[in-house]
Amino acid sequence: MYPNVQAYDRGVMFSPDGRLFQVEYAREAVRRGATSVGIVATDGVVLVAHKNITDPLAVPSTIQKIFRIDSFIGATYSGMVSDGLHIVNTMRGKTQTHRMIYDETESIETVAKEISEEMQAATQYGGIRPYAISLLIGGVGSKPSLFEIEPGASYLGYNADAIGAGKKVAEEMLVKEYKEDIGIEDAVSLGVSIVKKVNEKRLTEDNVDISIIKAGTGYKMLMPQEISKYL
Repeated sequence: MYPNVQAYDRGVMFSPDGRLFQVEYAREAVRRGATSVGIVATDGVVLVAHKNITDPLAVPSTIQKIFRIDSFIGATYSGMVSDGLHIVNTMRGKTQTHRMIYDETESIETVAKEISEEMQAATQYGGIRPYAISLLIGGVGSKPSLFEIEPGASYLGYNADAIGAGKKVAEEMLVKEYKEDIGIEDAVSLGVSIVKKVNEKRLTEDNVDISIIKAGTGYKMLMPQEISKYL
């Protein structure tokens, strides 16, 4: 047994067996977060996210889980709300700067790479903690793309993916039901069915967010009346 193991909890440093405890704790925070699903379709990307509203007096419209990052990019997160909102604002700043300089939408992979670099710094320097979130970043550039960034700051591209409390169940359903030729409508229906399965409470238009990013029209957040037809 190593002496003073608790010391490795107090900062971002490797334990003698090669573990970063703070990153592992951040991953646990993500596993407790609400489930979000991303699916790449033939003509775009679909994001579906559950809003875990626990306070009966909360106003549902003030809680948001999917965000417009740029005209053709959207993102959702699971984990600590404040961390997620900070990273969303960071992404928006980076994509807006790119558009002002180059007059184009930044590639989704470049956005994922830049944000993973931002999150990686929190796993390397003392005095700060890792971001307690996982992100799904989806959009349309030369083709529809979807990336996940996890608290350890690694990123990977996916055809379909899930984050949050229902990740394991959602991934099992995606492996069985996802098809490369899936259309937008079927992708939305699949995403909603997955969130329904992993969520113990009944879904309503107030506790789920759905966004669609299409090649021709760009980012669109569905309104409650549009969401209700998929529930």
